[in-house]
Amino acid sequence: MNNVTLIGRMVRDPEIRTNNDMTVARFSVAVNRDFKNKDGKYDADFINCIAFKNTAEFVEKYFSKGMRIGLIGRIQTGSYTNKDGNKVYTTDVVCDKVEFVENKGDSKPEVKEQPKQDDGFVDVPAGIEDELPFT
Repeated sequence: MNNVTLIGRMVRDPEIRTNNDMTVARFSVAVNRDFKNKDGKYDADFINCIAFKNTAEFVEKYFSKGMRIGLIGRIQTGSYTNKDGNKVYTTDVVCDKVEFVENKGDSKPEVKEQPKQDDGFVDVPAGIEDELPFT
């Protein structure tokens, strides 16, 4: 069984290409490890990911560098010969499903509430709902 589930942060904006009317998105996700290293800090793994068609278009439209992303897919390995004649081995996660992990407002700085302006209306005190002629 070849199943992968990841939650991490986008390392960079997705790289989008279109070939023969098929959209392909390539991106990397930083995934924290569950344990601390000898310096007391968490290390991260940087996972190369690829998405096709509708999933790629979704990634292109809604995700950018620094955003948290959740994905489900499978590991795919491959190889090619580079321009120097050396064989290069690749490992990618092919994304079948991509999801938001944070709310849109989670990545924005907190906005302080502005003081109320006197608009001429009076606030209704709590607990008098039964005394009002309408509800």
